[in-house]
Amino acid sequence: MTVIKNKEQRVGVFIDTQNLYHSARNLYKARVNFGAVLKEAVAGRKLVRAVAYVITSEAGDEKNFFEALEKLGIETKTKDLQVYYGGFKKGDWDVGLAVDAIKFAPKLDAVVLVAGDGDYVPMVEYIQSMGVQVEAISFGKSTSGKLREAVDDFIDLSLNPKKYLIGMR
Repeated sequence: MTVIKNKEQRVGVFIDTQNLYHSARNLYKARVNFGAVLKEAVAGRKLVRAVAYVITSEAGDEKNFFEALEKLGIETKTKDLQVYYGGFKKGDWDVGLAVDAIKFAPKLDAVVLVAGDGDYVPMVEYIQSMGVQVEAISFGKSTSGKLREAVDDFIDLSLNPKKYLIGMR
């Protein structure tokens, strides 16, 4: 599929917040500038919906972060961190994000996945089979090669990290 980006395209942006947060922290010891990432994802097109999927911590101190996302026009969907016997902790939104992206795809010309996780490849292929363009934005250094191959367009945030990060040293 040829990548088309024009101002008439309807775009949905689906952000795996934990994926991007951990990549930025591990690679650059910095935080993500979600405003800059959203602007890159939309690329001057019609934003239909932007959703960030977030895990609430045990401390529950994410209120300011959620408010900042909402000011950018990003809806937040939250899920509590799961703590298992023995202290093992797990928190991800992969299935919820995938279901929402598939659900909204018929109303969109492009789905933009903000994540680098290869687990999204089946979702990407399914949405493409519906005739919808699928793009991904992530830090290339921590992005699955299979995901990069599957999407119609990939934007590597690692090529200009200062543009997409806050507090980078």
